[in-house]
Amino acid sequence: MTRQNLGDETTTMTAEGDELLMERVFDAPREAVWAAMTTPEHIPHWWGPRGSTTEVVEMDVRPGGRWRWINKFETGEAPYKGEYLEVVPPERLVRTSLFDVGPEGPPAIETISLEDLGGGKTRLRHHARFPSEDVLAFAISQGMAKGVLEQLDRLAELAATLA
Repeated sequence: MTRQNLGDETTTMTAEGDELLMERVFDAPREAVWAAMTTPEHIPHWWGPRGSTTEVVEMDVRPGGRWRWINKFETGEAPYKGEYLEVVPPERLVRTSLFDVGPEGPPAIETISLEDLGGGKTRLRHHARFPSEDVLAFAISQGMAKGVLEQLDRLAELAATLA
């Protein structure tokens, strides 16, 4: 896959090969962004594109802990699951991520870091390595970039209320 710039005015998003890189600065302290991302009660308020809802089935934020969330749309649902590999509050999460439908393949590995920029601002860097270039290309073809951009907008809105 050639390099694709998929971001917008608030979020840098680049896909190349089997990697997806995202970066965004939030107008919220790092602790608020961390809380929004790691507290089960907050996930339904931001995870997934606008117009969707999310059910948190399982969420054990610790190394070896599992997560499973179901994103629900008018036309159906999209379940995801994974395992937390590394948890360093409030600065770093590493987890596996897998679309939980059909035969199970290798997961994507996501590394999410939160950098305190001072002044109540936080930089999120999200690096995802997909099982293959084809898997990432398929996800992009299904509208993943638009959904993720909306999801990050929702996260920004929620984190600002938690500050």
